[in-house]
Amino acid sequence: MSSAAPLAGVRVLEFTQAVLGPTAGMLLADMGADVVRVEPTPNGDPTRYLRGFGMGYYPYFNRNKKSLVVDAKDPRGLAVIERLLEGTDVLIENFAPGTMDRLGLGTALTARFPRLIYCSLKGFLPGPYEERTALDEVVQMMSGLAYMTGPRGTPLRAGASVIDEMTGVYGALGVVLALRERDRTGQGQVVKSALFETAAFVMGHHLAYSLASGEAVPPMPDRVSAWAVYHQFLTADGSPIFVGVTSDKQWLRFCAAFGYPDLASDVRLTTNNDRIRERDWLLPLLRERIGRLTLADAVAGCEAAGLPFSPVARPEDLLTDEQLRAGGSLLETTFPSGTTGPLPALPLVMDGERWGKRLDPPLLGEHTREILLAAGFSAEHVAELVEAGVVRAMPSGPPT
Repeated sequence: MSSAAPLAGVRVLEFTQAVLGPTAGMLLADMGADVVRVEPTPNGDPTRYLRGFGMGYYPYFNRNKKSLVVDAKDPRGLAVIERLLEGTDVLIENFAPGTMDRLGLGTALTARFPRLIYCSLKGFLPGPYEERTALDEVVQMMSGLAYMTGPRGTPLRAGASVIDEMTGVYGALGVVLALRERDRTGQGQVVKSALFETAAFVMGHHLAYSLASGEAVPPMPDRVSAWAVYHQFLTADGSPIFVGVTSDKQWLRFCAAFGYPDLASDVRLTTNNDRIRERDWLLPLLRERIGRLTLADAVAGCEAAGLPFSPVARPEDLLTDEQLRAGGSLLETTFPSGTTGPLPALPLVMDGERWGKRLDPPLLGEHTREILLAAGFSAEHVAELVEAGVVRAMPSGPPT
């Protein structure tokens, strides 16, 4: 990454776990900020030890960060954090309501550190639900997103932690805006974002549909699509492909590329609204015709017609995707476990530049000594804190 990365020189303390807070920290870190994860003694962030799908959380959302392990409940540990806050620009936290206040690290810190930008990411913004604990799946249920995703009568969580991640993105955006505001006023501020309000924002166009139509919103599997051809089709070799035809010009190109002159000339199908009216017979016909083609032939036809399309991929297919590999969108990463592999980069290009990986996800306490020494603690004092269990540090930095 270039030394001129947008947030180079911005110092961040991150008190986070799971996906929400670490996403915000990763975005800032990817854009050049010096992000320190503050983990509790003795074993650090519990996210490190999750199983199931949780196995992917720590290695993905914590690149370009450093690890400091400290007991914030010990007055000596709290003193360490307060020393670090003197040179900190941003604090990020996503713990349950009241947790940071009990540690003496709540938003009241902004009175002592007036330039500090305090980013608090919760389940809910101020209101009747403010003290509730929430998770991604909880707010997917609350917002109607799960209702929209599953078949009617079977609410279904989306297949990724989309609300956690989007809320983290909005939190990082709020931090960047607050940094810009601080440049003007010299003052920091409290930035808040929350899962439920993010989920409601994501559902906004469905709310607009309800208001515009005067009807209850049906789940996506019922497919009330704005376009007649916007569906999956099964090819002759058993591979599904999604095809979208979203304009009348695309319809003519689709018919030409796939060899359907009879459909191109059918006056019942001239406009998109015509095709929507006729889709009860049109879609079964297209399923039958496309079902005679191999996946390769269907892909070739879609490319020739310039259509939006995709074979239906599995997550692991992205590891070898030629677009991602050619465009610098995969970053070779070493997990704390020793596993290595490519993980997606920040999907952003500025002036032709991508920001890559400076640091692998940190080992537990990998940077504790480095951080404390840089903050002005003597080597003897650091050794005393390690001996007392107030901080945890690797014996001599990362292994070689």
